[in-house]
Amino acid sequence: MSSGFRNSEVTELLDRYKVGDLTLDELAQRFRTRRWPRRMKGPSPQTYLEMAARAQEDPDTYEPGSFDDVEAVFFQHELSVEEFDTLKTAMAEALKAEDRGEL
Repeated sequence: MSSGFRNSEVTELLDRYKVGDLTLDELAQRFRTRRWPRRMKGPSPQTYLEMAARAQEDPDTYEPGSFDDVEAVFFQHELSVEEFDTLKTAMAEALKAEDRGEL
């Protein structure tokens, strides 16, 4: 599944799911209990000139071990919408738990 991507904990978990070593519930639980990298974006542009400057910047780059790995697999049609939504929700729950100091 993750051939072409750098190996990371996330790609390894996705590979284990696809070969049947993990159920979707087990995979989602692993996603809920891990720390996810966060992208720090600068302040929102306040003027048209700032918006134009922001539009010329490079888009976010791929970060191994982030949810980028899940999105890449989804966009290759290797995960269903339901699987993707389950994993996205699990990741969001992990971020909220981290914000509360629970992770």
